[in-house]
Amino acid sequence: MKKVLVADKISPTGVALLRAQTGYEVIEAYGSTPEKLLTLVGDVHAILVRSESQITREVLAAAPKLVCVGRAGVGVDNIDVDAATDRGVIVMNTPSGNTVATAELTFSHLLCLARPLPEAVQSMREGKWDRKTLSGTELFGKSLGVLGLGRIGAEVAKRALAFGMKVYAYDPYLTEARAKALGVIMATLDEVFAQADYITVHMPLTEQTEGMVNASAFAKMKKGVKIVNCARGGIVDEAALAAALASGQCGGCGFDVFVEEPMVKDHALRSLPKAHLSPHLGASTAEAQENVGLEVAESCITVLAGGFPGNAVNLPPVDAQTLTAMRPFLQLGEKLGSLVRQLAAPNRVESIRLTTFGAGSEAGANALSRSVQRGYLRAIAEGVNDVNAPSKLKALGVEFQSVRSSAEADYKELLLVEATLSGGSTASVAGTILGKALSPRIVSVNGRTLEFVPEGKLLLIENQDQPGIIGALGTLLAKERVNIANMALSRTGGPNALAVYQLDTAPGAAALAEIQRNPAIVSAKLLEA
Repeated sequence: MKKVLVADKISPTGVALLRAQTGYEVIEAYGSTPEKLLTLVGDVHAILVRSESQITREVLAAAPKLVCVGRAGVGVDNIDVDAATDRGVIVMNTPSGNTVATAELTFSHLLCLARPLPEAVQSMREGKWDRKTLSGTELFGKSLGVLGLGRIGAEVAKRALAFGMKVYAYDPYLTEARAKALGVIMATLDEVFAQADYITVHMPLTEQTEGMVNASAFAKMKKGVKIVNCARGGIVDEAALAAALASGQCGGCGFDVFVEEPMVKDHALRSLPKAHLSPHLGASTAEAQENVGLEVAESCITVLAGGFPGNAVNLPPVDAQTLTAMRPFLQLGEKLGSLVRQLAAPNRVESIRLTTFGAGSEAGANALSRSVQRGYLRAIAEGVNDVNAPSKLKALGVEFQSVRSSAEADYKELLLVEATLSGGSTASVAGTILGKALSPRIVSVNGRTLEFVPEGKLLLIENQDQPGIIGALGTLLAKERVNIANMALSRTGGPNALAVYQLDTAPGAAALAEIQRNPAIVSAKLLEA
């Protein structure tokens, strides 16, 4: 039985979808106090929230069966993502469900800053007919600076271009090809500040973006610039904004988000006539609430079924089609991580390096990295999954690096995992996927070329390259009633040969000791693939 706690009110369609799943118990507990929430999460597998419930480290610690937390919305400020990651809990949001709603609200603020409609409506209610003081400007021909060109920023840019505006975009991750496709001008932050008549913010609140638009930034802007923020409170310094509005350096603002919500009654921005404020309405449309409620429910079902969500904030974003194509390599990566740890034993591993040969996306490389780390940790740490593998490896003091190589390899797609050990020696294993059956193959061990399927019990033997070794080993294993299912042999790389014997059962400690006593055998190691 999968137990889902819906802690904040989401779309009834989303709740109905959850209830329609076989083997699901759905608990709706809207408006629960923090204390009550702690008593509800003891046996739940998923928690769905909006912005009201706080999923703290204490809540996560009280939920040992928890698999995922879903946020019906974009921001995850009310979820302790670091604590969730440490516990291997997937945190998901719904980044696309309210995209259009937020973009349209942003543009509503832009239009109201150009044409003072809120002031006009208020003056009419007061019985006035004040046409002269309510004159505005046109958006046509003006410059809009967009800070952050993700989903919402891109939608705002499209609408601005349709209005005949010139769009300058600042986004550290924006490529020239993407900028060209959208018809925007790539710019630095200072260039946006200098060129824009209007500025709109569409970035997450991070250490890097907090206070990005401050007093220094306003000083670099055109006098009378107008600014909109429907993203996250705190990206624009509110005290600096109030000062810029009071001085006339900022000609008006349209804000839907604030550092403290609800906004205090005596906040300085409330008394400024050129501040158009709305109470966090970005996703407040019937369509957006329906979309995010359904989306978070669907994501929850995917995760509880063992799937890989495309909207997890603490996992690399991989779409379903890419994930299907990558799955054999992710399974191979886990085996490589496990094998390199066993090859390194009993030495201490200082660092691990994954090199991928062949095409692949950045998100795909991130997913591969996690699969290798998960495999490395599989037998030495509890509760390891894709979410917490990096943090668990870091806690062990093991550095991890992932690189993509353009060098030619013997295979179209190849994964090489190398471990640097204390003392400077290394252990390595490489693998690929072969044939229509997408069968995993190990193709190199410690730089020695040989090919075998990574399955079951593997006996790795390095021996002097001389007659009789294979026969002696076969005789000894036969005495132990151990059958050799397959073997791979490498004679390259020096005076010693390297062989991998695939066994149906594992030989006992006494048999391994006898193998190692053979003077021609340099080393013998039993591995589990």
